[in-house]
Amino acid sequence: MAEFSYDHVHLRSPDPDATAAYYERMFGAKIIKSVMSNGIGRTDMNLGGVMIFLAQTPPDSELSDKPEGSYVGLDHLGLRVRNIDAVCDELKAKGAEFTVEPKTIRPGVRIAFVRGPQNVLIELLDRDVA
Repeated sequence: MAEFSYDHVHLRSPDPDATAAYYERMFGAKIIKSVMSNGIGRTDMNLGGVMIFLAQTPPDSELSDKPEGSYVGLDHLGLRVRNIDAVCDELKAKGAEFTVEPKTIRPGVRIAFVRGPQNVLIELLDRDVA
């Protein structure tokens, strides 16, 4: 069987630079300017070692509906952190919108969810809770 390795996540945004700036401000993403294969500019990010490509969409594009919490396709991005409560306090001070406040889901594991641009959910996951 062929071997596969992770390469990137590709998000679409009406304002890729503003979206990238959010991830830079909230999570310390490194912004990288790039060019797609068709010669059109693109904003990329390195977020915790994960490459995220941001492509421009027309301004009148609509977000996909997620009725009643159901999802088709990408559900969320997950970021592993340590000391989740302090991380969440820092993000709240920066204006992050939490959809799920920090909570313990099983012994030793706490999670929280932040709503990012274009309603992309970002899970914060701490697997090292004492």
